[in-house]
Amino acid sequence: MNIHKYLVCCLAVFTAAPAFAADIAIIHAGRLLAVPGAPVATEQSVIIRDGRVAAVVSGYVGASAADAGADDTVTVHNLKNMFVMPGLIDGHTHITGELSPRSKLERVEMPDAEVALRAALYAQRTLRAGFTTIRNLGANPEVIIPLKKSINAGYVEGPRIFAATNGISATGGHGDSHGLRQEILDLYSDPGICDGADDCRRAVRAVVKSGADQVKLTATGGVLSETDAGTGQQFYDDELKAIMDTAHSLGRRTAAHAHGADGINSALRAGVDSIEHGSYSTDESFRLFKRNGAFLVPTILAGVTVMKMAEPDDTFMPPPIRAKALAVGPQMMDMVRRAHKAGVKIAFGTDSGVSRHGDNAREFRLLVEAGMTPMEAIHAATVNGAANLGKTDVLGTIEPGKYGDLVAVEGDPLSDITELEDIDFVMKEGVVYKM
Repeated sequence: MNIHKYLVCCLAVFTAAPAFAADIAIIHAGRLLAVPGAPVATEQSVIIRDGRVAAVVSGYVGASAADAGADDTVTVHNLKNMFVMPGLIDGHTHITGELSPRSKLERVEMPDAEVALRAALYAQRTLRAGFTTIRNLGANPEVIIPLKKSINAGYVEGPRIFAATNGISATGGHGDSHGLRQEILDLYSDPGICDGADDCRRAVRAVVKSGADQVKLTATGGVLSETDAGTGQQFYDDELKAIMDTAHSLGRRTAAHAHGADGINSALRAGVDSIEHGSYSTDESFRLFKRNGAFLVPTILAGVTVMKMAEPDDTFMPPPIRAKALAVGPQMMDMVRRAHKAGVKIAFGTDSGVSRHGDNAREFRLLVEAGMTPMEAIHAATVNGAANLGKTDVLGTIEPGKYGDLVAVEGDPLSDITELEDIDFVMKEGVVYKM
């Protein structure tokens, strides 16, 4: 057979082959908040084909409205008595650990495999709490990248992960290792530790090479580093600029841990995409947020958590950590109130891993206490959460072309935001994980 006849035969085979069968889910939603910030619609059907939203239509429709073929699998989910909204996005987690009196010892006792297995449990809890997407800001790449890939492949149940691997930190800074004997600290080799602009460029390239989707840096001191270096700026301005420029040149968005106003403002001037915590933000900070279009990820829950842990006289926290926890924690609520009033864009984030995984939705209540409306708090965890990730094309709303991520509750979270602390239905890419 000559090559022309061979190609014609192949083309005939492929043309005659049947189309692959589709997995179709139809959700009958009694109340639907498809786009947080827009009005709630009633008696709607969401049609999801192969994990993506195909259509949102009025009324409760059947398979015929979904253009289902004879070989397609169609499942109808009756949520007629429920409030349906997009899957939630937590923009600041640490899914590979959880703060406890044993946290410091676990760093040197637990092998990576044990850390990964425990992280899989935390991921399951997070997904079943309604968070279908997380941004994980700092973890060993040998754990977080395999976890992310295993979730994507369907081997492990968990949220979609956008991962920073090693954080970028100055030597002795918040992201460096503290509180252990020097000979043990000398065994740590962290590619994210850098000093000087050139070395910071190297560090960013190294973490991107390790698989980082986003670049996390520690612009200031932090509460949970066992050092009395405070919470002020720890990178010089030229180092911050080198970090942002290198990350952006590699297509990565940047997130800066920052408590002190000096570090917040310097990171914003350098072009950071989001500020995490932002505890001592000033009016100048808010002007810079708005000028640059940067997001604030407040993590009030983390502040409340460490403050409560630090209060007892017999707390497990070492003195430097306890002092910072008691000083920083009370700042966060008022800071969010002022930021919101100033018109700063707020994206939802909890710093879970400081608080317990699966309790992420407690942040909603705190945001509302800080002056946001329930709709604004939900918007922060959906629309703004997607924008903060640079993923508005696939996340944040229930619209055609986006991932079929939905959650539902029996009550009305716009009347009582604590409804979101007990999610009744979770779907991610058309697959139900809780009902």
